[in-house]
Amino acid sequence: MSLLTDAVDGWSPDPVTDAATVLPGPPAAFAALLDQPAPPLADGDPLPPGWHAFTFLEHPATADLGEDGHPRAGRFLPPLPHRRRMVAGGRLSVSAPLRVGSVVERRSSLARCEVEAGRSGEMLLVTIRSEYREDGALLATEEQDVVYRSQEGGSSPAPAGAGSPEVGGGHAVEVLPDAALLFRFSALTYNAHRIHYDQPYATGVEGHPGLVVHGPLLALLLLEVPRRHAPDRSVTSFAHRLTRPAYAGTLVRATGRVDGDRVDLTAAATGQPASVTGTAVLEASR
Repeated sequence: MSLLTDAVDGWSPDPVTDAATVLPGPPAAFAALLDQPAPPLADGDPLPPGWHAFTFLEHPATADLGEDGHPRAGRFLPPLPHRRRMVAGGRLSVSAPLRVGSVVERRSSLARCEVEAGRSGEMLLVTIRSEYREDGALLATEEQDVVYRSQEGGSSPAPAGAGSPEVGGGHAVEVLPDAALLFRFSALTYNAHRIHYDQPYATGVEGHPGLVVHGPLLALLLLEVPRRHAPDRSVTSFAHRLTRPAYAGTLVRATGRVDGDRVDLTAAATGQPASVTGTAVLEASR
């Protein structure tokens, strides 16, 4: 067996269930981060799709963090040596919105754990599936794909593929992810991964040319396109795939092309191929 296969042989974590109250503060903070007015956030108002990410956060003790800022151990963190983590994409299906003031239960489980061969060697693809319910009724189902590598400090990350051409046309949303914005998003999501705020670590240890824009932030920028440009319609499903990193200091532009109920979404840094692509399906707002 290979190093990665050996490391995760027999690794089969049990599902975990937790619950949280949907509070208005974190969504309002995210809107402010984007220089946007907050959506209605009184009790009973629906959260925009994807914004539940600010409600369900992990809060590990500082002593439990590894040198990269990620927790050393956790229910769904594979037991790899010299673990390096990269968000790869995900899927979201919405049956009903999460609403401010409601108590929502989340049940998460390991959906996939596979070793795959890439251009720079083996990688472990882990998919976590979460179901969100209120009083037993299913609100949303989400799958998050994360790629792990076993990589010694000082090595360079795997080169990104060519991806899609630079985006243009269609409905657009633009954000300049400077160091302050990335720091604020890290704080909002309680994400201590050092590639997003620690320049010497990002460049000297993990081999990036600069601070890395969070994958979940890029996905949320895609969802901003229908939220801002089709406010009378709701997203019922969303899928995205991250294809290459984006770095601090370069404008990121997300665009969407509408074809009936489907929106094809792309986001890229200026002058670069796409960092993330996705699709959303819309229906009349509920």
